[in-house]
Amino acid sequence: MRVITLNVNGIRSASRKGVFEWLKRQKADVVCLQETKAQEDQLTDPMFRPDGHHFFYYDAKKKGYAGTAIFCRREPDEVIRGFGVKEFDDEGRYLEAQFGKLSVVSLYLPSGSSGPERQASKDRFLKAFMPYLKSLRRKKREYILCADWNIVHKEIDIKNWKGNQKNSGCLPHERAWLDELFGPVGYVDAFRVVDQRPEQYTWWSNRGQAWAKNVGWRIDYQVVSPGLGDKVQKAVIYKDQRFSDHAPLIMDYDVTL
Repeated sequence: MRVITLNVNGIRSASRKGVFEWLKRQKADVVCLQETKAQEDQLTDPMFRPDGHHFFYYDAKKKGYAGTAIFCRREPDEVIRGFGVKEFDDEGRYLEAQFGKLSVVSLYLPSGSSGPERQASKDRFLKAFMPYLKSLRRKKREYILCADWNIVHKEIDIKNWKGNQKNSGCLPHERAWLDELFGPVGYVDAFRVVDQRPEQYTWWSNRGQAWAKNVGWRIDYQVVSPGLGDKVQKAVIYKDQRFSDHAPLIMDYDVTL
């Protein structure tokens, strides 16, 4: 099974850069998109409803903001929008497709980089979402959580470690939250199962020459429940084309959808 996750930073913008033509060639079973920044009724072009796929959008109530989407070849048994916290459900941040005993989630965590107010919102999300993640572990299901987590985990995941210790996305309490997720709570960073190399980034600032110099952050992960930890086969961060300020993360699993 192939699963792709990508923060498109505006699905209409990414479409103009060729993302749908590229996705067609990838033959993914499930595609998870974040930060769609559109209302579904604005997406009238057939490209936003790919042939041979079932498609689901979860829009933010605020136009031009946040939002998630899932495209999948198999029709899900059920689609769940939101995780029960109004502040974040109104922003379209959690979209889950269920296939038998497997759930694939497109998830978009808040960014706190624009100022204290947004960081406070991000911290509220982290506080509210961890109990939900723990509750998922108690269900008899396996999960693949595809997300722009907006947090680097370790020094290996960011080019400028020391210079970003006071910046959102690299704050000690945010990284400690991932320590808990990948530690006591038991989830697995699927990318690191198969690729332990440094400088494997998924996001680059548009400022300066961050992309050209690979001054990046790894903040887009596929996080899996423990039962899928040994099913990870391959991971690729695709950088031959740029569809947004993030790169697609392509992962193959020894799982039949």
